[in-house]
Amino acid sequence: MAAGKEIRGKIKSVENTKKITKAMEMVAASKMRKAQDRMRAARPYSEKIRNIAAHLGQANPEYTHPFMQVNDAKAAGIIVVTTDKGLCGGMNTNVLRAVTTKLRDLQSAGVSAQAVAIGNKGLGFLNRVGAKVVSQATGLGDTPHLDKLIGPVKVLLDAYAEGKINAVYLSYTKFINTMKQESVVEQLLPLSSDAMQTGKTGAHGWDYIYEPDAQSVIDELLVRYVESLIYQAVAENMASEQSARMVAMKAATDNAGTVIGELKLVYNKTRQAAITKELSEIVAGAAAV
Repeated sequence: MAAGKEIRGKIKSVENTKKITKAMEMVAASKMRKAQDRMRAARPYSEKIRNIAAHLGQANPEYTHPFMQVNDAKAAGIIVVTTDKGLCGGMNTNVLRAVTTKLRDLQSAGVSAQAVAIGNKGLGFLNRVGAKVVSQATGLGDTPHLDKLIGPVKVLLDAYAEGKINAVYLSYTKFINTMKQESVVEQLLPLSSDAMQTGKTGAHGWDYIYEPDAQSVIDELLVRYVESLIYQAVAENMASEQSARMVAMKAATDNAGTVIGELKLVYNKTRQAAITKELSEIVAGAAAV
């Protein structure tokens, strides 16, 4: 029954794995609700600051912020938002595939690329493909903090304002629902008035009283606007991470149950074959006597 003992060991091993994946599924489900609430709570602020930024851009056309100006630099930046941990299905694979496509398109256009990595998985990928990583942010935990994101991202924002790069792209996983997440690569800079619009605007114009002056207000607001977009992307990515992990761990738990059932069937067949063989040997021995 050496084969039976080996199968019993496999069954026990798979049962232990099933317990782990079930526990991880329950933890991910708990974190997913909090991440979704945090993501939905950040959306109204992002939409409101988007509207105000668009209205200010129309109200003061004589001043153009550097973030809305187009330059001719032969370099671009890309912010790659991924997770710090794995075991979340193909989520990171999908967003990194989209990043690879974007890098290939930039290279074919003769534009060099530099990247900011948010998350360990993206950092490891960018290092493997030989991309130029100018800054990074890892170990964000389960709650995104804007003060941890501003520093790394400001490197690209300052480079764009100085005219060293001609565009900044933001790549992350957008949360659609618990079962569906979408990989997105969108242009962050230069900002366009169309991108800042969330709905149709009327024919009326916008007029504001600026304190201390229009340039200071617009400069500060557009920086906050870009930061809110990045924070929202990280919040969406974290909600997608927990959803993807919950689904992946549920699938792993179900697969472990299927494997256990198959192993038990093989074990029972092996045991029955051994019993039948022993009975045949006993009967044969009795007949010989």
